[in-house]
Formats: sequence, C-alpha cells, structure tokens
Amino acid sequence: MTTPHAIPEGRYADIGGGRQIHYHEQGTGQPVIFLHGAGSGASGYSNFKGNYPVFAKAGFRAIVPDLLGFGLSSKTDVEQYDLDFFVSGIKGLVDALELRNIVLLGNSLGGAIALGYALKYPDEVDKLILMAPGGVEDLDTYLAMPGIANMFAVYKSGMTGAEAMRAVMIKQLYDPALLTDDIIAERAPIAALQTQAARSILIIPNMTERLHELRCKVFGFWGVNDLFNPVGGAMKLVDNCPNARIVLLNQCGHWVQVEHRELFNRSCIDFLQNG
Repeated sequence: MTTPHAIPEGRYADIGGGRQIHYHEQGTGQPVIFLHGAGSGASGYSNFKGNYPVFAKAGFRAIVPDLLGFGLSSKTDVEQYDLDFFVSGIKGLVDALELRNIVLLGNSLGGAIALGYALKYPDEVDKLILMAPGGVEDLDTYLAMPGIANMFAVYKSGMTGAEAMRAVMIKQLYDPALLTDDIIAERAPIAALQTQAARSILIIPNMTERLHELRCKVFGFWGVNDLFNPVGGAMKLVDNCPNARIVLLNQCGHWVQVEHRELFNRSCIDFLQNG
C-alpha cells in the first residue's frame, strides 16, 4: 500500500464493516493501548513515538493505533464524529487482537475515549492513564479555550500545509521551541488525508457525573499551562474517581508526553508496575 505520508506504516486490523485500524506494536506482556488526541495531522505514532518503545522495553505490549478518521485508519462519510464512534473503533481493535486486561493511555480526545471505554466495558480495563483528558467539561468550555479557538480559526482561514500546521500547534506546547520542523513535516501530510469531520466539532459528552462508576485505578497528568483543556479538570478527576492520582506540571502545555517525556515515561511505568 503506497500512501503519501511521513509516518512509518505499521499493521492493519480489520474491525468489521469494511473498516481498518492502523497501528504500531512493540513488546510483549500486558497490553497498553495509546490513544492520541484530535487536531490536524494527529496520529498515534506522531503523538507517542517517544514513549511506546520505552513501555515495550519495560515489559509491556505497547499498541499505538490511529483513531478511526485519523492517521492511516479508515475514514468514513459521517458528518460528525462522536464518542461512540471512537469507542467502537477501539473496541474493534481490542476484539480483533483478542486483548485482555488492557491499560488505556489517552491524551485529550484519547483520554475521553479511555474514560468512555472504561465506563462501557469495565471488565476489560485494568488501569487508565490520562493526560488532560476531554470529556469532563461541557462543550462550550472547551470551545472557549485559547488553543481550541485558535485551531478552528486556522481551519477557517484557508491556510494549508506546513503553515497551517504550525499555526494550529503553536499553542500546544509551553515551549514553542519544541515544535520542531520535523514534527510539522510529519503531521502536515497526514492532515491532508483527514476528512471534514476530523476538523469539525467532536461530540463528546461531559462524563464527570459518571466518574464515580470507574472501577479501575486512574493515574494522570495535567499541564497547568494547558490552553486546550482547563486544568480545573484535574480536580474533577480526583474528586470523583474512586482511585485516582493526578500530577500537575508547571511549564507544561497540552502534550505532557512530549514536553516532559522522561518524567512521563518513568512515572507511568512505575504506576503500571507498582500501582
């Protein structure tokens, strides 16, 4: 399969209905599924390439999918993506790979999917690792955040290619120097493959009132300089999840796994190994 993209091509899982989930995989042991966020050019590899090999080396089966509608996974004709759409894609991957006792690790939209999946399939999820997850505020709160408002303004501006990618992502990181040319070059070709639904408002419910139903242990991170998801969501997690621990990081925006990579990797592996 030849595709104009800048990320390495991995494997494909058939999940029914003519749909495929593209994913990378490394290691053996308990499966850890890495769930990326939304945004222009998003893919599992671009979000987690600095993380999942470390998890694999530590004794885990690291599985890094592209969400339905993103990366090299199947696109659909639906006008808007919602939480059930994304959860169904991950459920299809879990079933196709016959995974058990999974860990879901999600950033932003990926965190909302992790929460939605754990609430819908509680017997399948052993632990959650969340990084500034969506799904704990009402839609208007997210749309008012500077990073998200800027993202939609760029979409409407008509900018394309690397220029648009840099304009969208400039608010993603506390230190703009971390937004390298390599990141832009990696994500811009993927953005060209996205449908309009991926650039539209995503329908994700506020799950705060259901967080008490979670039966698994929850570990998470939140950058206090996050311009996409308000840091107050961290208190919603610790106030409502029966067993949650959240780390707040200063000088950190919306991409903790990139901005504080070594701390993130080390802390997550300690949580998975020691609880």
